[in-house]
Amino acid sequence: MNPNQTFEGKVAIVTGAGSGIGFDIAKELINQGASVIINDINTELINAAHQRLGAVRSCVPIAGDAGNLAHIDDMINLAVDRFGRLDISIANAGMTSYGAFLKTTEKQFDQLIDLNLKGSYFLAQKSALQMIKQESDGRILLMSSVTGVLSHPFLAAYGMTKAAIGNLAKNLVLEIARYGITINAIAPGAVATERTMSMDVNYDRTWGQLIPTGRASSPGDISRLALFLVSPQSGQINGQTIVVDGGITTLCAVPPDTDEPNG
Repeated sequence: MNPNQTFEGKVAIVTGAGSGIGFDIAKELINQGASVIINDINTELINAAHQRLGAVRSCVPIAGDAGNLAHIDDMINLAVDRFGRLDISIANAGMTSYGAFLKTTEKQFDQLIDLNLKGSYFLAQKSALQMIKQESDGRILLMSSVTGVLSHPFLAAYGMTKAAIGNLAKNLVLEIARYGITINAIAPGAVATERTMSMDVNYDRTWGQLIPTGRASSPGDISRLALFLVSPQSGQINGQTIVVDGGITTLCAVPPDTDEPNG
């Protein structure tokens, strides 16, 4: 096998692939031989992503809400109808909602739950059912966040959903590993994407002052791990949430005048 074609013959779904991390994951899967259904809720964005990927036959765009069960069915049916199977499912789509706990509305809360949790849960469920029907191994990947590991100002509801993603990955191992399906999650820290850079043009420098490696992560930092976790080489990695954050979650707050210890 060509080492650059690790995913030759594999079929994947990547949600939230219109830009950022999801786009980079889809791009690398296609570059390594996979056929990929790419999804985003924004029709113009996903069609533009398709063009950026070369509009190749192995890439099929579909616009829709990844938190909607009917649309999840549509994505899986499209993969099977177009390519005959489903081997890899990556629930990357998610939304961030900043807001004080004391002011969070039911609508804001429900939107987070519907996409970040319900969408991930049922994409995993329906993908697993298709993989079991095929009697084939499979890979499912969820997207958590460092906010699911550490607290962050004004992200209580969002962080709660991302913590739940890690717990979901652990629990599903007990039910789907017997079918040869692995499920893991990635917890990115600060990532310099089109969206985050549009919010702060100095995003990389701002976070680089706090992160031990001196920079924010790039989408490629996340996609390289994602591809490993959905590859044949990762069969014994299961139920894990792997943090990619340059080491920021290793830090402990200390008084500003703390001196380096002698000796």
